[in-house]
Amino acid sequence: MELNENADIDTSQVEDRRGSGGGGGGLGGLPIGGGGLVGIIITIVVAVVGGYFGINQIGGGSDTGDNTNITQACEQDNATDQLECRNVLYINSIQAYWTKATPQYFNKQYEPATTVIFSQRVNTACGAADSGVGPFYCPGDNKVYIDLTFYDVLAQQLGAPGEFAQPYVLAHEYGHHIQDITGQEAKMRRAQQGASESDQNALSVKLELQADCYAGVWSKAATETTDTKGQKIFKSLTQQDIEEGIQTAGQIGDDVLQKKSGNPVNPAEFTHGTAAQRQQNFQKGYDSGNPESCATSF
Repeated sequence: MELNENADIDTSQVEDRRGSGGGGGGLGGLPIGGGGLVGIIITIVVAVVGGYFGINQIGGGSDTGDNTNITQACEQDNATDQLECRNVLYINSIQAYWTKATPQYFNKQYEPATTVIFSQRVNTACGAADSGVGPFYCPGDNKVYIDLTFYDVLAQQLGAPGEFAQPYVLAHEYGHHIQDITGQEAKMRRAQQGASESDQNALSVKLELQADCYAGVWSKAATETTDTKGQKIFKSLTQQDIEEGIQTAGQIGDDVLQKKSGNPVNPAEFTHGTAAQRQQNFQKGYDSGNPESCATSF
């Protein structure tokens, strides 16, 4: 995967709250408890049940950010060498794709969604959250939230070190935004009302797998996306990159995470899908390049 160093990095699509969310940085920002590998894995598995790579409904609140530092950093030479700036470009690419695809496939206008970059903890329209819940999308304010130290956990503890893991994570969350725009998320929530816990979880799995499929669809079109000046955002995307996305999807399957926690695998508690399901749905979206291939029923 090679980004175009001449592409315009549009930092207006992100909100940098790392100075207002509680400070810190690195893995120390995660609520690991006793610390160490076992503590991290247990915390991750508990968090996944609540919403790693998902939609989190947590409470209420708001914060404001300051983009001064990230904007200045992304205006420098070699900006694509910096983690924050690469992630902004991934977001630019994802939103550029859906700006065109949403009206084409769903007959609806795309509504841009800001990604909030925070450190340790953040307030959202869905409530207060910390880094332990992982990246998430909040339908209450139509924003994606991520602590970039999550990528360290993904690489070091979950076995997904490939760089394409990062845009896959973001593309999955923007898949939830598409579900919000199209009404699929609301339809799923209505279907959950009055259902048993296991049936509610099964509906959640459908939503998550569709978001994985949408991530694959974007991946297929990524090299064709352009910045506001018409410059391509990606120079290249290889099969190895796609394999990294598939690997990441496998490492965050509910069955894999339950095993890592030392607990027996319990399908009734799955909320995001098995490793195989997540990989298959990402692959399905990539192979088709068509959001309609991701259709599901609630």
